[in-house]
Amino acid sequence: MRYDMWRRTTTEFDSFLQKLVYSTIRTIVLVARGFTSKNLNDKAKSLTYSLIFAIIPILAMVVAVAKGFGVADVIEQQLNQSFLGETNLVPTIMAMVQRYLDTAQGGLFIGIGLIILLWAVYSFFQSVETAFNKIWNVHRSRSILRQATTYIAIVVLIPVLIVCSAGINISVHTALEGANIHWLLTFFQTSGARLLQFIMCWLLFTLMYIAIPNTKVRFVSALIPGVIMGTIFQLLQIFSVYLIATLSRTSIVYGAFATIPILMTWLQYTSLLILIGAEMSYAIQNNEEFEYEHDLNLMSRRYKDFITVYLLSNIIKRFEAGEVPYTAHELAVQDNLPIRLVNQLLSRLVETGILTEIQQEDDKDNTYQPALDTHKISFGMVISRIEKQGTEHFLQAPSPQMTAFWDKYQKTIKDHRQLDDIIIDTL
Repeated sequence: MRYDMWRRTTTEFDSFLQKLVYSTIRTIVLVARGFTSKNLNDKAKSLTYSLIFAIIPILAMVVAVAKGFGVADVIEQQLNQSFLGETNLVPTIMAMVQRYLDTAQGGLFIGIGLIILLWAVYSFFQSVETAFNKIWNVHRSRSILRQATTYIAIVVLIPVLIVCSAGINISVHTALEGANIHWLLTFFQTSGARLLQFIMCWLLFTLMYIAIPNTKVRFVSALIPGVIMGTIFQLLQIFSVYLIATLSRTSIVYGAFATIPILMTWLQYTSLLILIGAEMSYAIQNNEEFEYEHDLNLMSRRYKDFITVYLLSNIIKRFEAGEVPYTAHELAVQDNLPIRLVNQLLSRLVETGILTEIQQEDDKDNTYQPALDTHKISFGMVISRIEKQGTEHFLQAPSPQMTAFWDKYQKTIKDHRQLDDIIIDTL
C-alpha cells in the first residue's frame, strides 16, 4: 500500500470522481509526510516568536493604511469581534499601535521610527517566506525589491479586505432593513456576518499561499488550502472565545491571567495552520511529481535510456510532421508516464544539446523540439552524450594502469556498440 498508491497516474482514471478521490488520498499522505519530514511543528514554534514581535508593527501598518482610507475605526471593530476581543487586550494593543505610529512619525531622528517599523514587518514576512520556500523546495529567495513590494501589497490588501467585508455587511443590512424582510435580516445578523468573516479569511489565506513562496503557485492549489485552513482558523477563534469565557466564569483569580497562555497557544496553532496550508498547497500542485517515486529511485540505467530515446523519437516525429511541439505534460499523458520522470529526461536532453526548450507566453507550458538536424541524431549520439554528461578526468594523479585501462575501455565500448548508423527517426 505504501508504494502501490503511487503506481498509477491520474491520467489512467476515466471517472473524474475516481481521479479526485485518488488525488485527495495522495495529497493527505503527502501532507502527513511533509509534516514530519519537514518538522513543521518546530518551524511553527519559531514562527510564533517572530509573530509575537511583529504583531504590533503589522497592526500599525494596517492601521496606518486604514487611516489613509479614513476607516481606522473599522479595524478596531473587527479586532473586537475576533478572538482578541474576548481577551480584553484590544484597548491595550491599540494604544501600543498608536504609540508605535507616533514613534514612526517622529522617532529619535526623523525617519528612524519608520525604518524600524518597516524592518519589523519585513523581517516577519521574510521568515514566513523562508519557511514557505523550504516547504516548496525553493532554494533561492526573491530579490529585496520584490520582497518589499510583495509584503507591502499584502499589508495594504488586509485593510482593504476588512473594509470591503464591513461595507458589504452594512450594505446588505441596509437593503434588508429597507425591504422590511425581517426574517432574512435576522438570519443575516446571526449567520451572514459570520459568513463574511469566513470569506475574508479564505481570501487572506489564499493570497498568502500565492504571493509569499518564490515560485509560481496555481490559484486552485492555493484556494483549496486557503478555504480549509481559513475555516479551521475561524473555528479555532470560536473555540478560543468559548474557552476564555469559560475560564472567566469559573476562575475569579486566574481567569484574566489565563488568557496569556491561551493567546500564546492560539498564535502557535495559527502559525502551524499557515504552514500546514502551505504544505497542502505544495502537495496539491505537485501531486503527480510523486508518482512511481519508489520505482524511479530503483530504475535501471537501461530502462531509463529506453524511455529517453522513446520520448525523443516522439518529439522528432512530430517535428518532422510540422505539428505543434509536445509539452512535457502531453508526453506524460500520452503513455501514462510519471511527469517527474518525463521532466528529468527532457531536462537531460536539453542539457546535452539534443533538444531545445521553447519558452511559451501566457503561462502556458514550455514545448520541446530537436536542437539538431533530425537525420543526424543517431542512437549512438544520444547514448554517448548522456554518458559524457558531467565531469571526467578530475583525478589529479591517476595511475598509469588506470589511464591505460581507460583508453581500452573507450575503444571496447565504441567497437561493441556501433550504434552511430541507427537514426532515431527510423525507429
